[in-house]
Amino acid sequence: MKKPFRYKSAVQGIPLFSILIFYFIIIAYPLFWMVINSFKTTEEIFANSWALPQNWLVSNYAHAWETGISGYFLNSTIVTISTCLLTVFLSALGAYGLTRFEFKGKNTLLIICMAGMMLSPQVSLVPLYKLIQALGIHDTYLALILPYVAYRIPITILLIRAAFLDVPKELEESAFLDGCNTWTVFTKIFIPLNLPILLTGVVLTAYFTWNEFMFALIFVDSEALKTIPAGLMQFRDALQTNWGVLLAGLMISAAPIIILFLFMQKYFIRGPASGSVKG
Repeated sequence: MKKPFRYKSAVQGIPLFSILIFYFIIIAYPLFWMVINSFKTTEEIFANSWALPQNWLVSNYAHAWETGISGYFLNSTIVTISTCLLTVFLSALGAYGLTRFEFKGKNTLLIICMAGMMLSPQVSLVPLYKLIQALGIHDTYLALILPYVAYRIPITILLIRAAFLDVPKELEESAFLDGCNTWTVFTKIFIPLNLPILLTGVVLTAYFTWNEFMFALIFVDSEALKTIPAGLMQFRDALQTNWGVLLAGLMISAAPIIILFLFMQKYFIRGPASGSVKG
């Protein structure tokens, strides 16, 4: 049986829908502008950047890929995947230890973890640079991966810990009675039950890592190891301000994160909700 149409509820919802539509336009239009201009020549962009292209130059994307984006894209992919895997795995282990084990200094460790969220990358840039030089990993993938993991672990641990606290202890006790060890309980119970929050950590970490610019510019000098944010700055000079091709490169760099969020948005929404019951 169909529910009757409620005119009053529909009218009351108009302001909210209007705000959401306006917000969508503000967010989506710059992306739309970048898309249409990535198919134009530089002259056409400066002549009328708000109009649709007269000739859709798909060759801009091929030119951008061949000129150097392919190498930057590969480097960003390697760094981002490595950072996401390490961050989520180590954070899940840390969250499991903080929720299921009792040890001296547990609360202090949690406070230190929370304090790590207040550390600004800009403030620690100089000592971090000296540390990377001392470890001999400057101008390598590790020079980016290790700092990224270190800066993303605090917030990721807190997210996963909140979700782990909601796992009934009866499940864990039943597993131990069946002969499971701690590692089995972690991998067979906690990981599957909290997959949404783990994927949320992946999305947040990937977004940060893929777009990070400062560390990528300072800790890596070789052109062959640069990621997309740092590489595009060199890319602009190499192309002599060929804005159509440069915008095509920006679209290539933005596409993976947009696609990742579209495919994981349901987990991204469910994850924080599942981890907000307990803190």
